[in-house]
Amino acid sequence: MSESLKEQVARILTEEVAPAFELDGSRIEVVDVSDGVAQLRFDGVCSSCPATLMTIIMGLEQELQKRIPQIAYIEAVI
Repeated sequence: MSESLKEQVARILTEEVAPAFELDGSRIEVVDVSDGVAQLRFDGVCSSCPATLMTIIMGLEQELQKRIPQIAYIEAVI
């Protein structure tokens, strides 16, 4: 059985992104993935600065789109 889009996004974030985020106490949670939108919740240091959060989202979008073409964009949720 193949992974769902949500599982693919979660695996990529867990394996490739989370270790760097955890160094400064930040965390990313995959809330949902549907219709090409990956909804992510950011907790910790990165969630308190809008400019930092936008930079992170843009970088994550590019990386996810390379690996999972069905992802159109990331939406940060509270």
